[in-house]
Amino acid sequence: MIRLDPATANPAPPPTIPAWALANAGAPSDADAAFQAGAALASLDTLARAQPAWAGAWRQRLALKSAAASMRLAGRAEDEAALRDAWQLCPAGADPGPAGAVFGAWRQLALQPLGVSADRLTKVAEMLGLAWGDEALADLCTQIEDVAGSQRPAPFAAAAIAARVVAMRPDAELFGWWVADLVLAQTLRWPLPLPLLMPQAFGPAFRGEAGSRRIRPGEKGFDPAVCVALVQAAADACRLAAELSRRAERLIAIAPKLRAKGAGDVIFLLLNDDAVSGSLTTKSLSRFAARRLFERLQQLEAVRELSGRASFRLFGL
Repeated sequence: MIRLDPATANPAPPPTIPAWALANAGAPSDADAAFQAGAALASLDTLARAQPAWAGAWRQRLALKSAAASMRLAGRAEDEAALRDAWQLCPAGADPGPAGAVFGAWRQLALQPLGVSADRLTKVAEMLGLAWGDEALADLCTQIEDVAGSQRPAPFAAAAIAARVVAMRPDAELFGWWVADLVLAQTLRWPLPLPLLMPQAFGPAFRGEAGSRRIRPGEKGFDPAVCVALVQAAADACRLAAELSRRAERLIAIAPKLRAKGAGDVIFLLLNDDAVSGSLTTKSLSRFAARRLFERLQQLEAVRELSGRASFRLFGL
């Protein structure tokens, strides 16, 4: 029988953002934007610190959304499905390609602790397709530490570091958004970062007046725009958490009914990642057994098939 820790298997329901914080009656003042962002982040803070059984899948689904938004910023056409394929269908140790590498950078943000080093920044820059000198990245590392420790409110710290990255390298806006999420988490003292801001980069928060061009990091109005964007980002993250919580509850409820050897490993992966290959093999699970297990999970409406294909299938919450 598969047993799960009841403390994480049945946590409290995910929080929601107060309706008044989401109210949008025209362009808010800078003070109102900051106040609304504070309320939204306070709600999200509880979830960011919790460790429900499905937290890994939630974080990786947020990473996928950030990677998909990154493709638009980079002028590429890959959507979430293509990014999943680039990552999941790539043999272990092989190059996942430019799109898959960008997805990998966001996955790394969601998985690794808050510590920052020149070596880590070098690897992320490479994954994002940037060639950046060691000295410049060491300087950026120092700036990240300065901004994160400056006692600025979290939204303004995130905005400040994104602006500094773009000031150093105008072609590195994508890197700026990645670093902004890292600094946001450092300032809020979250155990792990959450990919939040990138999906909002092309949203209404950064459009200003109707028909105006997108506000980029460092430009006039960027700081309050980050505050407004974080309200929507927090609301989206909480809605996604509520959705995954319901699906995980179903998966956890049927776990004791699964007798297949190795089923526990599969459930663990489903709760901790965006997607799992239908042809997964483990020490105790053959490819044929995995296929039958996923078919059983589908019949019980405990997982979804994410690719829409008849072969090379991917499954997730």
